[in-house]
Amino acid sequence: MSRPEPLFPLFAELETLSGIGPKSAQALAGLGVVRPKDALFVLPHSAVDRSRKASVREVVPPAVVTVEVTVGAHLPPRQKGRPYRVQVRDAQLEFQLVFFHARADYLQKLLPTGQRRIVSGRIELFDGIAQMAHPDHVLRPEEAGDLPAFEPVYPLTAGLTQKLVAKAVEGAMARLPALPEWIDGPLLAREGWPGFAEALRAVHAPEGPADLAFTAPARQRLAYDELFAHQLTLALARATQRRAKGQPTRGTGALQAKVLASLPYAPTGAQARALAEIAQDMEAPLRMNRLLQGDVGAGKTLVALLALLIAVEAGGQGGMMAPTEILARQHHEGLAPLAAAAGVRLEILTGRDKGADRAAKLADLAAGRIDILVGTHAVFQKDVAFHDLRLAIVDEQHRFGVAQRMELGAKGQGADVLVMTATPIPRSLALASYGDMDVSVLDEKPPGRLPIRTALVSDARIDEVVAHLRRALAEGRQAYWVCPLVEESELVDYTSAEDRFAMLRAALGDVVGLVHGQMPPAEKDAAMARFVAGETRVLVATTVIEVGVNVPNASIMVVERAEIFGLAQLHQLRGRVGRGTAASTCLLMYQAPLSEAGERRLKVLRDTEDGFRIAEEDLAMRGAGDLIGTAQSGLPRFRVADIERQAGLMAVAQTDARRLLGDDPALASPRGQAVRLLLWLLDQDRAIRLIGVG
Repeated sequence: MSRPEPLFPLFAELETLSGIGPKSAQALAGLGVVRPKDALFVLPHSAVDRSRKASVREVVPPAVVTVEVTVGAHLPPRQKGRPYRVQVRDAQLEFQLVFFHARADYLQKLLPTGQRRIVSGRIELFDGIAQMAHPDHVLRPEEAGDLPAFEPVYPLTAGLTQKLVAKAVEGAMARLPALPEWIDGPLLAREGWPGFAEALRAVHAPEGPADLAFTAPARQRLAYDELFAHQLTLALARATQRRAKGQPTRGTGALQAKVLASLPYAPTGAQARALAEIAQDMEAPLRMNRLLQGDVGAGKTLVALLALLIAVEAGGQGGMMAPTEILARQHHEGLAPLAAAAGVRLEILTGRDKGADRAAKLADLAAGRIDILVGTHAVFQKDVAFHDLRLAIVDEQHRFGVAQRMELGAKGQGADVLVMTATPIPRSLALASYGDMDVSVLDEKPPGRLPIRTALVSDARIDEVVAHLRRALAEGRQAYWVCPLVEESELVDYTSAEDRFAMLRAALGDVVGLVHGQMPPAEKDAAMARFVAGETRVLVATTVIEVGVNVPNASIMVVERAEIFGLAQLHQLRGRVGRGTAASTCLLMYQAPLSEAGERRLKVLRDTEDGFRIAEEDLAMRGAGDLIGTAQSGLPRFRVADIERQAGLMAVAQTDARRLLGDDPALASPRGQAVRLLLWLLDQDRAIRLIGVG
């Protein structure tokens, strides 16, 4: 799809703007401004009050002030390196303008003695004398109209000045063509938003602090444009993926019934609801692309197995992929008794399978003798062929972007894809990262899961904690003790796992085991196995145990230096206990004094077990990038929109984008044509390619 002609001037070289040379263009690139249109979206973050005052006396220094003055005597410096001063007088007060490294001839032209000038800049007191160093503006009285009363302040990077950015913005605004409206009419009217050009003008010429707030109608409108363009790209990706014909897969319910009959309890309402959504998607002729989000301990494994059984009941196969071997093994162990109850064949394939064993498994898989295969990404290597793969489940997916999701679906001839994540993601982020998917949420705990008591303990009370452990071990319980780092380092006083292991072993005897990331995998597995078998009763660990470890008898979790862990991480760690019949405890040990933020984080954990609430709080405190690690998050970088505060707009944008594409898949209607302009303006190249393909 070629670029629409009305936009050509906005896509020209930056140097075609007046006053912008090669050097300025290079500096502007640091702000992400490469074409004139990019300058439109560099929004001021604050503004300076440049309204006229009668005298400097009306403000309390230090402050920015704009006054009309009569220029007095020039006082050149007496020795090198001293400043050049100019005496001036406003209606009530005499003060000095101060210039460093300035040329006398230039200053005499700028400020001729005896004439009137308007000066605007920061006034400060030095030894009781008011001074303004390097005024931001010096104007003749007849030019006063050129100075806005409220001057926008733009973000800067190396080599940029406010004047330069303002100039680029002004040049780009002058090239803005008349564009048709792409926002849905009723939505525009309901929100009372201005048109696109009007919104840009308002944002770049704020009249007061309210115009700078993210709630200002002009900013809301531009944020919506950005979120809408992004959601449109995701919706196009989703439509392209769905156009790939799926295979209708309808279960009989026979195998599922066997599994449900073998369980001591009935599924929760949330589990039943999620399964119904999945079954409905699998039955449809389009390919499923669904995200299953579950809080710690919400029972994702059962939903996953029942979904895989739908594929088997329909005569096909299911595959499940985990990010690490430890997790693949755990899934296999967790699913094995359920698969046995259903009477289906479940196998595991990891990098460890070699030679004849591997060949035999591959042959059985290709012949359809294996019903369900669990594994690491080895499952998706070239030589692994399924007889009839109907459902692919990917676990813990934020290591996966939209592109990998598409690749994965390509393995089966139209296999349905279900992605599972144990990290509750706030709705706004889920929409930003997974807007191309449909989402099912497990937000109830299965019956019989007791609440976990969470307490905050200062590390000065470590002896009491050890005594508490000793009593618990005597009652036959097991405990995790999590440390932040492995080896002692001089710089950091985090207790290392090695030292803590030695100390606990001395206090509690040889029932203490150790597992950390630096150990060879075989040793790690052996240490975990001893703990699972109950041979060791206390497991000292670094965060390797964060995801998915299941030891029902473990009912105590001690986290040392809890204040340096992220909220989501602490929530995951706490979820390792409370899996059995005993009441469980999580002790968060911290080093006093706690920072305000540290205290707020730990209190949130103490007060709630709701992973979604914790994730929202984490987002509010840390921001979106940190939450999923910007590097691999695939999160879009928004220039105007604020994902944390504008989650509501994101949801509207998703509905709007999906509806528009439902009515007008080729974007050929008048609104569709207008939307194409928006996609070009906001660099949604992927969307443009997808329309081209469509």
